[in-house]
Amino acid sequence: MATFFGEVLSVYSRAVEEEDDEDLDENEEDEQIRRELAIKREVHLQWRPEVSESLRSGNKLQCSDFIVAVGHNAARFLSVYVLTSANWETVGHVSLWNERSRAVIGQTSEESACVFYRHKDSPSVLICQVTGYIAEDQLFQWAEKVFDCLQQRELNVTVLADYSVADYKTADYVCSSSAPFLRSLHTATFSGQSVCQSLEQPNIVTGLPAAVLNHCQVHRIAAVVYQCYSDITGPDSVTMETYKPVLTKLSKSIQFESSPSTEILRKFVKTTDIQSNLYI
Repeated sequence: MATFFGEVLSVYSRAVEEEDDEDLDENEEDEQIRRELAIKREVHLQWRPEVSESLRSGNKLQCSDFIVAVGHNAARFLSVYVLTSANWETVGHVSLWNERSRAVIGQTSEESACVFYRHKDSPSVLICQVTGYIAEDQLFQWAEKVFDCLQQRELNVTVLADYSVADYKTADYVCSSSAPFLRSLHTATFSGQSVCQSLEQPNIVTGLPAAVLNHCQVHRIAAVVYQCYSDITGPDSVTMETYKPVLTKLSKSIQFESSPSTEILRKFVKTTDIQSNLYI
């Protein structure tokens, strides 16, 4: 703006300044909301007191075999065929919050959808059962925090994962109709023998199994994922049995019940009742 004397004066619009202030306040408020949400969605590991004390002292959990079961059939397979033995103890669990998992900090292992078990006679064998939902933004955090507690030298990781046969892509209808069946994918450092054929392209590994496999690939940890494709979404004894060949490749210290009793199967396999019938 120029005056009559040729002097140039800087002017500003009060309206524009007020709008900028409002935008700044809104940005700060949004940033605060994002920080609070990030804190709320943190993955929390809760170990037994003696394990926590050892970790705080800088020690890692001595682990030679780490078995992760993702999904109800994979988790209940281990419950039926492995964890029924008295040689296992609960050593920790994971607490997390997201849109589909309303867990709260301070919950017990029995209430958690992600529980760790350790073999009493062979403490280097660790099992993790995951039956709850872990959101995409929590997968990397889960893998980082869990593996940060484990010694990674000579560590072998096995992942059992439930998948729907509808997600399996193949030109062979006979193969897709023969569900349930296993497919595997492993890291470059895995030197063992897989119990089934490799996962064919363009099929991929997703969710927590993918996060674990990616972490192991980056850190050169021997790992293999066994995906069980099934046409039944709920707990099913036939689907659970599909994982049985994997047990032959696990640590010899993992003893499994080849023929579990009917009572044990009934405990972990939920029968789907017909809610309504046209003829009733």
